[in-house]
Amino acid sequence: MQEVLRSNDPTIIAFATALLSGEDIEVFVLDVHTSVLEGSIGILPRRMMVHRDLADEARIVLRDNDLLVSE
Repeated sequence: MQEVLRSNDPTIIAFATALLSGEDIEVFVLDVHTSVLEGSIGILPRRMMVHRDLADEARIVLRDNDLLVSE
């Protein structure tokens, strides 16, 4: 698994998950429960992980939708 996005904003995570799922890229979000434990202050980011073979394709999809800054 490889990280493709990290965000404190649950709407960005949901949008990115929907975009990647639409491209048949399976997404696993880490730190969901940790961020829930810290309450609603939103200081702990959630990490979006994809299979390492699909990481480049996932980054292209996210970049094309302005969720990633070009590297």
